[in-house]
Amino acid sequence: MRNGVLIALAAALVTAGTAAAPARATTDAASGRGPSVTAREAYLVDTTEGTVQFAKRETRRVPVASLTKVMTAYVVRRQARLDDVVTITKADVRHALSGGATTAGLRAGERLTVRDLLYGLMLPSGADAAHALAERYGPGTAKFVAKMNDAARGLGLRDTRYANPDGLPSKGYSTARDQAALTMAALRDPVIAAVARTPTRVVRKSALHRGHVWRNTNDLLDDGAVGLKTGFTNQAGYCLSFAAVRDGRTYVGVVLGERSDKARFATARKLLDWATEGATAGAGEGAGEEAVAGAGVTLP
Repeated sequence: MRNGVLIALAAALVTAGTAAAPARATTDAASGRGPSVTAREAYLVDTTEGTVQFAKRETRRVPVASLTKVMTAYVVRRQARLDDVVTITKADVRHALSGGATTAGLRAGERLTVRDLLYGLMLPSGADAAHALAERYGPGTAKFVAKMNDAARGLGLRDTRYANPDGLPSKGYSTARDQAALTMAALRDPVIAAVARTPTRVVRKSALHRGHVWRNTNDLLDDGAVGLKTGFTNQAGYCLSFAAVRDGRTYVGVVLGERSDKARFATARKLLDWATEGATAGAGEGAGEEAVAGAGVTLP
């Protein structure tokens, strides 16, 4: 079943990437139609139809916490070989601990492959893994962040600016709409897609490193989603970017500034259920008459 979902997702994303057609909104938070959403910002796209299904402050520039690490993974995939070996330094460990960030439990002196570090970056949302990868492939964090911003411009993310590779509180910002476009771009990468849909990654102890068990923080995987990333800071609130295939349609969504861990997943499920019910009932015909002003999605 999961393989079928992934094939459908890949096909829809490839199709979406071939035509950057303007999309029309089925509804938005102010229209009085659609689900009630408590998140400060939210966005849902039907990539199969090329339509925006829900939009709430989708162009508002806000911090996105660890959703930042999706771009970190995206840049690393264009800089590194999966079998490259990266040595973890004291600075990598200290960076995560001093910032109070989530970690992959890495220790100085461990040597892990880029493949393993991508799992440590995405599943437990390790700021130590993010720092190690940025230092190696900048080289140096400042140069790596510059590459992140170059990649954002290349993808047409006009309302996105990165200030670090991990999403810790900073002057960086993005929007729900930009993060949806990044989600689509990232999931076209087969390695990132494979990492994002993995519930648990076990890295067995070797002469180069300790054993690690990393569990995915994305509870939406239990409902058939295939990605992508969670995030949280006090400033950003609870954030989530996600993708799922339902009834032959591929949906990509973003929830930002939600009030709790459980609420972000509940909101994502609510959006997916509502869009699926609307598609089944034939909703959305002529919906462009009440489209959100300026609403649209450019598929990278």
